[in-house]
Amino acid sequence: MEFIQQYWIYGLGFFAQSLFGARLVVQLFHSEKQGKVASPTIFWQLSLLASFLFLIYGVVRNDIVIILGQTLSYFIYIRNLQLKHDWAKIPFVIRIILLVLPVVTFAWIVVGANEKMASIFSNSDFTNPVIVMGAIGQLMLNLRFVHQWYYSEKHKTSLLPLGFWIISTLASVLILIYASYRIDPVLLVAQGMGIFVYVRNIFIYRKQKAALSNEFKNG
Repeated sequence: MEFIQQYWIYGLGFFAQSLFGARLVVQLFHSEKQGKVASPTIFWQLSLLASFLFLIYGVVRNDIVIILGQTLSYFIYIRNLQLKHDWAKIPFVIRIILLVLPVVTFAWIVVGANEKMASIFSNSDFTNPVIVMGAIGQLMLNLRFVHQWYYSEKHKTSLLPLGFWIISTLASVLILIYASYRIDPVLLVAQGMGIFVYVRNIFIYRKQKAALSNEFKNG
């Protein structure tokens, strides 16, 4: 019975991370095809769905690092869909569910599950430098979306700037160390693949910038 429960938990985590991974593959495909760093709508749609599922995974795993990692980016995903004028295209009922379910989930954690909250914090020893490293990594993964959100609001459109990819790369290194300590295969696989996409986008961005610079000089 315990094995089945663990299988279900990891299955949920791997499915959520597969969506996070799929968004990166799709984003990289669009970027390679366009010859520039792209911000396709499906990237944000997959991000939104995966974020909610991974939040559930963090609660089941009693992992405060994962839970904290999903608290901020969720609504930034929605904002990017709004900037791309695609949020309103989602059926109204689904939009309500997407907005309400995270609130209900957190209300359940804070109000209706004191023992669960105590268990979550007792399983997160913040005197352990590896735990702190993981928390910093997850914080950076959220801050990259704050940076992305600020940059997009400034330009009035959804963009994935160079700073987003640099922060992503540094954060993934920290989380890989944390995941090794926690023996968490979900995080190990996800961040391992993520680093490749992050670095590749940095190269595409620099190539794009160089091409624009040469075009300006020749023009």
